[in-house]
Amino acid sequence: MAPTDAGFPEKNVMKFSKLMGWSSAFCLGATLLQAQETNEVEQLKQQLKEATANFDRVIKEQRQIIDSLNHRLDVVQAAMTNLPASAPPVTAEQEQKNRAAAEEKAKLEQQLAAELGTNVAPSMATPAVPLAPAWTPAQPMTVARAGSSYMNISFDTLMVVGSSTAHDPSAQLELGDHDPIKRGFSLRNAEIAVDGAVDPYFKGFGNIVLKLDQNNQTSIELEEAYMVTTALPGNLQVKAGQFFANFGRQNSQHPHTWAFVDDPIILTREFGPDGLRSVAAQVSYLLPLPFYTEAFLGILDGQGGTSFSFRNPGDPDSQGVNRFHGRMTIDRVLEGPQDLVYVPRLASSFELTDQQTLVVGASGAFGPNDTGPHSRTEIYGVDMYWKWKSAHANEGFPFVSWQTEGLFSRFGAAADPTATVPGPLPAENLHDWGMYSQVLWGFKPHWVAGLRGEYADGDTGAFDANDVFRGQRTRISPGLTWFPSEFSKIRLQYNYDHGEFFGDQHSVWMQFEFLLGAHGAHKF
Repeated sequence: MAPTDAGFPEKNVMKFSKLMGWSSAFCLGATLLQAQETNEVEQLKQQLKEATANFDRVIKEQRQIIDSLNHRLDVVQAAMTNLPASAPPVTAEQEQKNRAAAEEKAKLEQQLAAELGTNVAPSMATPAVPLAPAWTPAQPMTVARAGSSYMNISFDTLMVVGSSTAHDPSAQLELGDHDPIKRGFSLRNAEIAVDGAVDPYFKGFGNIVLKLDQNNQTSIELEEAYMVTTALPGNLQVKAGQFFANFGRQNSQHPHTWAFVDDPIILTREFGPDGLRSVAAQVSYLLPLPFYTEAFLGILDGQGGTSFSFRNPGDPDSQGVNRFHGRMTIDRVLEGPQDLVYVPRLASSFELTDQQTLVVGASGAFGPNDTGPHSRTEIYGVDMYWKWKSAHANEGFPFVSWQTEGLFSRFGAAADPTATVPGPLPAENLHDWGMYSQVLWGFKPHWVAGLRGEYADGDTGAFDANDVFRGQRTRISPGLTWFPSEFSKIRLQYNYDHGEFFGDQHSVWMQFEFLLGAHGAHKF
């Protein structure tokens, strides 16, 4: 029998084998742990690299934002200080412009603070920089922002309820497109308004209007969509797009800023139901005078129903023939500058005393009409606005304001041998004239009483006697308005109408308005 190995008995060999196995496992675990630690270090290095890159990117983005906002601040500040060296105390209209520029500056400063305080990582934010204040109903609702641009949006609705002795008030009494259209309820203006900064050089505006007809069918129109420059030198500004012509005081105002429920008679007679608006361009220049004076020149396309007295095809008669003022119209296409409509205006403002402001203006509108190949229209207007506000005013009350406009027109009507009512029509000049004058008394905060008187007439040419936009008319309108806040109003108005074609009529209207968001500043 072979001798047994006394130094390494069988059980010791087994123990040794187990020890070698554990040692191998330990070494393998240590190797894996080391590899895991090495991998974690690499991951940490990669995360640190990515965090550093993100940090640099955020710093770069914030620097671009800051530079853009600082540039816009410089533009606004330059606009606020761009007055003649010899300028006297700032007028009311210039004060409003300065106030609008100051509001824009404050908005930019808030935007800058918001970008610094909210768009950077928490560890990078500077405690000394205030955050932008929370939105309130008095501010426009900013729905989009990209870099230095932004867009605000608001929604305004006007509804009217009332009655009239006229069976259909819209037939002869209320000829404006935003006037009450029938007995009972009318909703003729629900306006979506947008405005904003395009970049440091332009601002943009738009108004989309929805209306309900007598059968509650909805129609929609792009009322205005235009841009204006913000950084032109030499007191110049350019405006381009679709907009109301700058003629007189009320033509360019939206219905929610009117002091009465309906449009003045003479304005609808000369400019039609929609007012004078068109795709156009306008340049304005602030004259270097010791008082505010600004000159405007608008160049309008002048075609369609919104250019009522110009290249307007009119409405079809019972035979389907388009007519305007009884004459058959032609398709007068644009062939040159002579076929455009030109609207010059000059306006000046004077501070009579610390409590009284006077604004006066003169306007014109000149262009072709569609009754003949060489027919033309001329409209002239003058306007005046005076306001007194107490030196101890509370929320702007008490105050008294007086606004008046007068218009005169010459419509060169071509001959129309095909007319049947009242018969063949000769070539002639149709003249119309008229005016309105309104006084408002803000006798206590949120309450305004008003009175408006109107007159319109024309010569007795060979026109169609059924033309509701001609003949003699007068109207007296007392009214009372209560503003619960700057976002709502309730207005009660009575109209006494007398017309050559309809006699005496009486109407009572109550208007309600609510506003979501806030419109941009309107003309003083």
